[in-house]
Amino acid sequence: MMTKDQVKAILDRVLTWPKERQQDAAELLMLIEKHDQSPYRLNDEQMAELRQRMADDGAPTLTLAELDKRLRRLGA
Repeated sequence: MMTKDQVKAILDRVLTWPKERQQDAAELLMLIEKHDQSPYRLNDEQMAELRQRMADDGAPTLTLAELDKRLRRLGA
């Protein structure tokens, strides 16, 4: 788990990124914040599958827009 200082250091570095990348980071953080307010939660089995898929380098990836679209379809 990251310390507050480590998180702050990363957020400070974000401010040095190009404006477009800063916008991407802000949108991602807002999506996380929004979805944290959702009543839906993954169970242990679903979390294990998610971690396995994330570890798979050949797994397909989603853009922020695609992720948001899928989560909206699920009602999250």
